[in-house]
Amino acid sequence: MGQLEDMTVFIRVVEAGGISKAAEQLGMAKSAVSRRLVELETRLGVKLLNRTTRTSSLTEAGEQYYERSVRIADDVSELNALTMDANVALAGNINLAAPLSFGISHLSSAIDQFVTEHPGIHINIDFSDRKVDLVEEGLDLAFRIARLEDSSLVARRICPIRVMICASPAYLDKHGEPKTLQELQQHQLLHYNMTGSRHWLLVDKEGKQHKIKVNHRIEANNGEFLKHMAIAGHGIVATPTFISWQALEQRQLVPIMKDYQPLPVNAYAVYPGNRYLSQRLRKFIDFLAERFGDNPYWDNHVGL
Repeated sequence: MGQLEDMTVFIRVVEAGGISKAAEQLGMAKSAVSRRLVELETRLGVKLLNRTTRTSSLTEAGEQYYERSVRIADDVSELNALTMDANVALAGNINLAAPLSFGISHLSSAIDQFVTEHPGIHINIDFSDRKVDLVEEGLDLAFRIARLEDSSLVARRICPIRVMICASPAYLDKHGEPKTLQELQQHQLLHYNMTGSRHWLLVDKEGKQHKIKVNHRIEANNGEFLKHMAIAGHGIVATPTFISWQALEQRQLVPIMKDYQPLPVNAYAVYPGNRYLSQRLRKFIDFLAERFGDNPYWDNHVGL
């Protein structure tokens, strides 16, 4: 390996948080990664990392070397992209994290189209509703549905995500339809427990926010499951329309509490802000934004 490759190994060790994870992400033996670091430090005549059996931390010199190495690696990537002919086929890996329900229902067909158009692209996708650490896990980008908090990540809005309060006709026939927040709290609610809250935050037509405590009968970390429980008549659910659109169209679920709606959220493509965004990632993000857009197809079926 040359010095640029040594820099790449060093960057990956720092961002992965240790030699073992870096070796796994690079597809190298742990001993080979350790040897490259020793040789790099020997060449530079300075210690870059304080290493233990479990973790590693940057020395002061290592911090400076890391920051400059990242800039150099990004400059090289950008130079290569600018030098390439615009008609050269896209190729390489895209390591992506995406929510399970959205990924299966909507990203599957999108990725099918993208890799058909660009057969040199290899997709590695982690379906999970948990919030992954992109840098630590060696991922290029994540598809996130949220109201984003401030972070070191860069976010590109892909499409709006609308959430509706729904119930099955059978449930409403049996238990009645709530009209007020007080009545809603008396019903059995189906709760998505990945939010970290035991409350629903609703907004009225004047824009005022209301917090109601969830009296949940069933809770789960998957929206598709909660949709099926609502269809079966087990309670009221606040569900994204990308999950419920077909059930709404077929009247398996009906919208209620139209004067009080959950806060709107968006879908984003997020990626580390300190890294150069490769041509294949730019093309992939542009493709998703164009495919879903400001009026995603599933909302055409629910009268929004």
